[in-house]
Amino acid sequence: MTRVSVFLITVALIAGMAGCAPAQYDLTISSTEGGEVTIPGEEGEFTYDEGEVVNLVAGAEEGYHFVEWTGDVSNVADVENATTITMNYRYSITANFALKAVEIRTWYDLNAIRDGMGGIYILMNDLDSTTAGYTELASPTANGGVGWQPIGTSDNQFTGIFDGQGYEICNLFINRPDEDWVGFFSIIRGRIKDVGVVNATVTGDYYVGGLVGVMNSGTVSNSYFTGNVTGNRGVGGLVGGSTGPVSNSYSTGSVDGDDYVGGLVGHNGGTVSNSFWDVETSGQATSAGGTGKTTEKMKDIATFSGAAWNIIAVAPGVTNPAYTWNIVDGQTYPFLSWQPVS
Repeated sequence: MTRVSVFLITVALIAGMAGCAPAQYDLTISSTEGGEVTIPGEEGEFTYDEGEVVNLVAGAEEGYHFVEWTGDVSNVADVENATTITMNYRYSITANFALKAVEIRTWYDLNAIRDGMGGIYILMNDLDSTTAGYTELASPTANGGVGWQPIGTSDNQFTGIFDGQGYEICNLFINRPDEDWVGFFSIIRGRIKDVGVVNATVTGDYYVGGLVGVMNSGTVSNSYFTGNVTGNRGVGGLVGGSTGPVSNSYSTGSVDGDDYVGGLVGHNGGTVSNSFWDVETSGQATSAGGTGKTTEKMKDIATFSGAAWNIIAVAPGVTNPAYTWNIVDGQTYPFLSWQPVS
């Protein structure tokens, strides 16, 4: 065999071996705020052989939890934070994280919201004068006699989510006649929903509301207030001043003030939809948003079903959780369906 032949055969073998090398594909790995992909290592772009199985593990930071993988998820083995992907093409995948919901069971838990104003909070039961922390935090003797410290300040506004799940904040006491932005929440840019503030006494100066002093582009929905609200300017049964939406809510509280006073909202620059106040119990014939109704009409299901509320009439002591709101027609105000009526 000639040298030329040997050379050609060698070249052919090398070429054949090169042709057997597996294809390679890139995998781009990233994550959202709240965690990172810890395996296979630092996030970025990695190259793998065709058919190689890559292990992926996502770890959440404290206060967050893993939600899902997004991107080329049809190629991911499952939806857990530890998964695999088989490299048959070029893929991109992102681990998604979200804040954990914090459960609120006591007044101490409620007070701790101040430590995380952008968090997600879920009320797990009613809070009243028998619940741990009431005497120290929300009673007439709390904080030297001024009662509850409203949640939020102008420099540290509530931007998170507060989900009352239909439970009630009862017997709240606030007596701060020289302070502005006074309410259960002081000033918010977040979301408050599905909560009742019941039998409360709330006193402030400017922008005073039973639930919120000032809504600074936040939202309130499916919520209600009963009790007494007193202030100077911008005083409302539910919200003192609003630049955000209020929807499917009501107030029956007594409201007293000097300027910009309303049965539901005191001073309003936002939208108020499908919401009401009791013109008799509030002592107010007007409001900066909402519709005023007599006590009789506030206990009539037609008032609320006509506003497209998700509401149904029930017998006394009975609830129907298939609906957001229940009412004992002609006898009670609407109540969120988690709250039984005796």
